[in-house]
Amino acid sequence: MYLASHPVLFALLALARHRPVVRLGRRVVVNDPDALRTVLTAVPLDRTSPLTTGGVVHSHGGRGLFDEEGPAHRTARRELGARLDSRGVAALRPTWLPVLDDAAAALRRGDTVDVAALADTVSGRATAVLLGRPDLDAAACRALASAARDLAAVTVAAELPGVRRARRGAAEGHLAEVFGLLGGPPDPLAATLAVAAVTTTRVGMPRAVAWCADAGLWDAAADPSRRDALVGELLRVTTPTPVLPRVPAEDAVVSGCPVARGRQLVLVARHAVGAHHRDPDPDAPAPAALAQLVFGAGPHACPGAALARAQLADVLAVLAPLRPVVVSARADRRAALPSWRELRVRAGEVPR
Repeated sequence: MYLASHPVLFALLALARHRPVVRLGRRVVVNDPDALRTVLTAVPLDRTSPLTTGGVVHSHGGRGLFDEEGPAHRTARRELGARLDSRGVAALRPTWLPVLDDAAAALRRGDTVDVAALADTVSGRATAVLLGRPDLDAAACRALASAARDLAAVTVAAELPGVRRARRGAAEGHLAEVFGLLGGPPDPLAATLAVAAVTTTRVGMPRAVAWCADAGLWDAAADPSRRDALVGELLRVTTPTPVLPRVPAEDAVVSGCPVARGRQLVLVARHAVGAHHRDPDPDAPAPAALAQLVFGAGPHACPGAALARAQLADVLAVLAPLRPVVVSARADRRAALPSWRELRVRAGEVPR
């Protein structure tokens, strides 16, 4: 999957994963969980560097959460956290449960379901409601998800080594499409939330379903007492955001490696949580503090973690009785993050 969708980037990272911290040209790659946590919690970061997500957001209007610092960042996180706390997630669940029920009904009829398209619909609906547009129909929600994914791909092209460079002006076009679908004035925070919500779901959901099918994890998915542990393990191994680009705002030392101000740190969350060598095990899950690193740490932790867990738990609960099997899969070579462009499944077992 990683090499199929991003061959150069992940081939380079795989070569470097055997050392906690390694210098690759002008970049420093961080694979160690303690070192990654130190960067996110103790190293002052430049949130507007063009080598980071925040810098790309900042160049298109600013106030996108990723590009904020100090009081503005804390305020934005509090506002978003209020939308995505347990009550906020509970309020969003009715937006995706009917979509999942429709998918299950299709599988019971003997149809195949594209889980990648399902993820677009789920994330698009939740994002539209989160951003104050509950009136968007299914087609508009899928279009919103597609525009957000395209914007993410352009953003990543500006951040990471080995990724094909996007043409000039592409980001502006995708931003305009997102804003147009939301029906309001340009709001970089809204665009940032749309990109984060959509890409996390689009990456994690199809890969989690495929993993359950390939590894025979549907029994655990069907068991309420084991499902939460399985969700945590699936998010750990799929690592929806496997690479985090960051830039120190001042000279720093990371796990004994000097890093000059302004140089890019490539935090490989996938390696830090052991996704490359430890398969998901709902009966012996990784420590919570380690698994949580897929969502960052400290002031840079993702406020949407609860939303991602809730969506995946509902997907597993609805699909598990049908024991889906993978019919066909195609990697997405244009996506920002390693994901399936298409993942078709059919029911492996239809309850009477």
